[in-house]
Amino acid sequence: MPEWMLAALAGLAAGGALLAGAIIAWFVRIPRKAVAATMAFGAGVLVSALAFDLVLEAEEVGGFWPTVVGFAVGAVVYVVADGLLDRTGHRNRRGSDAGPGSGTGIAVGALIDGIPESAVLGVGMHGGAGVSVPVLVAIIISNVPEGLSSTADLKASGRSALQVMLLWGGIALACALAALGGYALLADAGGQVAAVVTALAAGAILAMICDTMIPEAFATERRLTGLLATFGFLLSFALHRAA
Repeated sequence: MPEWMLAALAGLAAGGALLAGAIIAWFVRIPRKAVAATMAFGAGVLVSALAFDLVLEAEEVGGFWPTVVGFAVGAVVYVVADGLLDRTGHRNRRGSDAGPGSGTGIAVGALIDGIPESAVLGVGMHGGAGVSVPVLVAIIISNVPEGLSSTADLKASGRSALQVMLLWGGIALACALAALGGYALLADAGGQVAAVVTALAAGAILAMICDTMIPEAFATERRLTGLLATFGFLLSFALHRAA
């Protein structure tokens, strides 16, 4: 299978986890605590994948300073974009006192989370490295609860099943395109460019974990959030060592 197609399929799998969560939430009532627990576990998985698969890889191929610059820029870009959504009331943070956000706001929020996650799958494939299994697993585990939680809010706001599935299906397609774009961007790039792009996506993901996943998980799960995140970290570390 061509590498570009593999990159697109990896992004589709990552975005498809959002759609899978949406389908489950539409037909099955999932307790909020179960969603929060999965989100906490997924946060730990992502942190480990960032530390052992993305940042170290970026530093190895491009050096220290390109990695630092990319990581910082990625975090700043994510926080600014996320802040704009907060100001317009579209971020729809679970566990807050705000009601369900609009479908557009939820979609934009999921895209802001999902695009750097998916892009990094394609970025990591340069040089014949293939898809990073630990990173892909981490993204899937973290995306399912977002699809679950957001769809419950959309359903409560009166959206139809067709509207909701088209919404998440479109986001899954956007994630596939982001992964393909990440791969294409580095087709002829040097090590320093690869490091900046990889670290940029990693910085955005870490900012997303701290701003979104952990607070939303803690708002519901509280006591077990740290423990579940720790177990997620250990699982991802084990996958990294086994790869």
